[in-house]
Amino acid sequence: MQPLRGPVGGVQPVEWTARWWRWTRSFPDSLQPYLDRDGSRCAMNQDEEGPVWFLAGTDGSFDAERRCRIPLGKHVLVPLINMYYHAPRFGRYAHTCDQVKAQVTLNNDRLVSAVVLLDGRRLDRQGSMRLTTAKCFDPFAETDASGPPTGPYHAASDGYWLLLPPLSPGRHRLSIGANYGGDEDEDFGRMIQNFEYELEVGEPAV
Repeated sequence: MQPLRGPVGGVQPVEWTARWWRWTRSFPDSLQPYLDRDGSRCAMNQDEEGPVWFLAGTDGSFDAERRCRIPLGKHVLVPLINMYYHAPRFGRYAHTCDQVKAQVTLNNDRLVSAVVLLDGRRLDRQGSMRLTTAKCFDPFAETDASGPPTGPYHAASDGYWLLLPPLSPGRHRLSIGANYGGDEDEDFGRMIQNFEYELEVGEPAV
């Protein structure tokens, strides 16, 4: 299987990454899908009618083994390793878009490794894409009154992503490992991603 690099549903991959971050920001604090250890949040807040199904990485503080059922015919977007930052556009802590973008690029210049196994077969690293948001977006633009506080905010992301065409019906195993090797960012400069999904394709999403 060859990962995709072009648009899906008329939407470019980099825009899908912004939508992926809006998806993660639609969860209450501490319940974001990248903090999920077993896959129990896999189907939450997904766009059931859209062409792309989102899978999460982690925040780098743990290894994850997840189970997830996804509908047949969905493309799959998953980060190998990435960075994200948002800040208010106005007020005491205001950031410009350029300032926000500067926060997310540095570690991705220090990528050490990125390995993807799908059903035991290693995918060529060239199949992954480094996607940097060219313009800032509001991460809370699509949330309702019960979700996180609304902006206006500037947000940006940068990282390595995998966009897969729809998987065949049945069971699949997706394993991802990646790490940075930078020293300038004390929090994430040495971040490690190590997570695995057991995917059931074609059953009702749970």
